[in-house]
Amino acid sequence: MSFSGNVKEELAAHISSARHCQLAELTGLLLFGAAVGEGNMHLRLDTENEAVVRKCFTLLRKTFNIETVMQGKERLIPDDALECKVIQALHLNRKESGELDLTKPVNSLLIKNSCCARAYLRGAFLSVGSMSDPQKSYHLEFVCDEKAQAVQLQTILQEFQIEAKIIRRKKYDVVYLKEGSGIVDLLNVMGAHVSLMNLENLRIVKEMRNSVNRRVNCETANISKTVTAASKQIEDILLIRDKYGFGNLPDNLRQMAEIRLEYPDVALKELGEYLEPSVGKSGVNHRLRRLSEIADKIRS
Repeated sequence: MSFSGNVKEELAAHISSARHCQLAELTGLLLFGAAVGEGNMHLRLDTENEAVVRKCFTLLRKTFNIETVMQGKERLIPDDALECKVIQALHLNRKESGELDLTKPVNSLLIKNSCCARAYLRGAFLSVGSMSDPQKSYHLEFVCDEKAQAVQLQTILQEFQIEAKIIRRKKYDVVYLKEGSGIVDLLNVMGAHVSLMNLENLRIVKEMRNSVNRRVNCETANISKTVTAASKQIEDILLIRDKYGFGNLPDNLRQMAEIRLEYPDVALKELGEYLEPSVGKSGVNHRLRRLSEIADKIRS
């Protein structure tokens, strides 16, 4: 199963103990995952996601003590009176014609408490949420049919200090997060704590791998730079030996030239330790620079 599927399985098993949270989550499930049934008067669940189906049935049973029934391929609430009770409790809207309207944002009364807002986000993610494989990239999104619902989701996320953006994709408005830390925070808000820990473990491994790669690249660049510099120093010293002679050099430069030829791969700090008396890295660098200046004069 995908990482996104595992998140939904975990959220589907999370049942709030408080009825007001159950109502908020049921609203999130139905606003995003339901459709208007035959005659545009009845509510039906319009999803092939088994996690959403199970969770919706469970919440309907717990909050209204009712069982849904199958009618053809559709799952319906069996009694009109009970259906009206559900619609009223969830503050679902009707148009002037009496048809159900699932395009409006959730009623603010249902999510006025922080716990209810968390439950609503959980229901919304179960219905229209998805998440990419975190080993490849960090991306979590809610695909909304209506801009108003997307904006409200974004606002709710901001109340939990989670920054989300909205993008228009074909006929949908998509609320999305692309930062690993924001996705971790959202999983925590929705109650997907096992998935959160799995994601954090993946993030740690990924960060360690990136850190090692950065260090290796940095060390490789430094080694390359050192090798290039050493090659230039050897070239200058050989030119001085062949065209000018070490005997014409001051003692400190002659000793430096001889030591560099003897230890062509040694770093500057270690080179200084071979000199008598020993000198520091800056002293070695100064002498090599003077040898380079002499070589440049010979070339010119």
